[in-house]
Amino acid sequence: MTNPIVILCPGQGAQAVGMARAWCEASEAARGVFYVADELIGSVWSELGVDLAGTKLSDLCFNGPAEALNRTDVCQPAIYTASIASWRGWLETQGLGDSDATISATAGLSLGEYTALHVAGAFSFVDGLRLVALRGRAMQEAAESVESSMVALIGADEATAQGVCDKAREGDVLVPANFNAPGQVVISGSAAACDRAEQVAGEFSVRATRLQVAGAFHSPIMAPAAERLQAALSAAEVRMPRCTVMSNVTAEPHKSPEEIRRGLFDQLTSPVRWAACCEWLVNDTPDAAFHELAPGKTLAGMMRRINRGVKVEGHDAP
Repeated sequence: MTNPIVILCPGQGAQAVGMARAWCEASEAARGVFYVADELIGSVWSELGVDLAGTKLSDLCFNGPAEALNRTDVCQPAIYTASIASWRGWLETQGLGDSDATISATAGLSLGEYTALHVAGAFSFVDGLRLVALRGRAMQEAAESVESSMVALIGADEATAQGVCDKAREGDVLVPANFNAPGQVVISGSAAACDRAEQVAGEFSVRATRLQVAGAFHSPIMAPAAERLQAALSAAEVRMPRCTVMSNVTAEPHKSPEEIRRGLFDQLTSPVRWAACCEWLVNDTPDAAFHELAPGKTLAGMMRRINRGVKVEGHDAP
């Protein structure tokens, strides 16, 4: 691992039954990550009121059922743990310790920003797991309190997405939420506004597809979740990362621990500027090798739309 590397970390939606099982079968380091998560998650879920008493996170990841794993309050700690297990397992195959890799930068899509920050040394695995478990629970509860949804606009740019939102909003919440890649923008808001957005999208020459999500993530509807998260972020020990870590909100590197806390708070109600994050990394680190942690290959697919010249090596399995 001689060249600098960029680590990309997936977010919610990448989960799949069986994720990280192969890493745990192949790697003692990966098994250790799940052991710590299994020991902790029961008490954390109990504190948060998640009704999964006696359930191991590893069992949900490896065996499902999918309807349980897909819950926002389950899949967020599950994806975080699976990603870190693949990272530690991969390092073990290279004969490297946690701080030995020549990491140039890390970036994570939404939830994945927590993984990216842990990989860069900003907080411990356990502190990160507590934060993402709270984040998932708070987002689940905020979603359940208001009938809301998200709509992917295929072929849209930022101006077009804003135009669809402005026309379909009619006094409800409807905002751009994810700028994933050129021609791939997601909008988020009340269910009624999302219904109208699907109807008017054709007027803007874009195709609208309703997403199967719990609610309107990265919109003002998530404000109650952000408020719950703020106290935990304030209390968490956050250090300056040892390498560049991209902020989803600004599409620029984090500059201080306090800015990290603010960025993770703002992220819940602000759009995720993933395409701009990737463009910044490609321009800043042209010789770096890009790697995507488990689960899945979603970010490699997005990178092909952002910059076809960049190859992303996946680590969904050893």
